[in-house]
Amino acid sequence: MPNGTLQKEAIAKADHEKNIEDAGKLLKLSEDLKSGLEKSEGHVLSIEAMKQTEEIEKLARKIRSRMKKY
Repeated sequence: MPNGTLQKEAIAKADHEKNIEDAGKLLKLSEDLKSGLEKSEGHVLSIEAMKQTEEIEKLARKIRSRMKKY
């Protein structure tokens, strides 16, 4: 089944590229969150910080899910 193997390799390659792209987004979101937390006063998180943490979690889950396939 060479076609099946080639198809699996193509899917794996595409998933790898998506992981790299999502990891870049994850890094930027994390840096933005850190910057926002450093600028904030007190122990209160802003709504924007909460949204960022949710997006970070969502991206991390996507990456983990793709990696678990293999």
